[in-house]
Amino acid sequence: MIFKNRREAGRQLARALIKQGFKGKNTLVLGIPRGGLAVADEVAKALFATLDVVIARKLRAPYRPELGIGAVVDGGHIVLNEQVVRSVGVSQDYLNREIVYQKGEVERRLRFYRGDHPAPEVAGKTVIVVDDGIATGYAFRASL
Repeated sequence: MIFKNRREAGRQLARALIKQGFKGKNTLVLGIPRGGLAVADEVAKALFATLDVVIARKLRAPYRPELGIGAVVDGGHIVLNEQVVRSVGVSQDYLNREIVYQKGEVERRLRFYRGDHPAPEVAGKTVIVVDDGIATGYAFRASL
């Protein structure tokens, strides 16, 4: 689908979710910055839901930073594409350094978006994770 902008995409997504019965105080919308946060903001407003962020960072292949070999998310959860890791010959040393670097980026971005606010409670809630697109799916998968 093609949308005018991310906010319009969020409004359309919200309408579809409302038709499915998602609306109320027991709903938490988590946006994946940067683009997904604008979409998530519109969804949260329309659903009268709490809005927060989930920070996921791509783990980059050595010498090919555009190629994702997995992702790390706040809380330290890591998802790897083992096939790609093997095919590009990623050493354990490189992988460890990349994970440490991206975890640092996750923490830095969490401070930027949340400040001193704690992570929201997700237990017992309907959680909707929103992004503005999915390339390999590893950042989104790690977020889930």
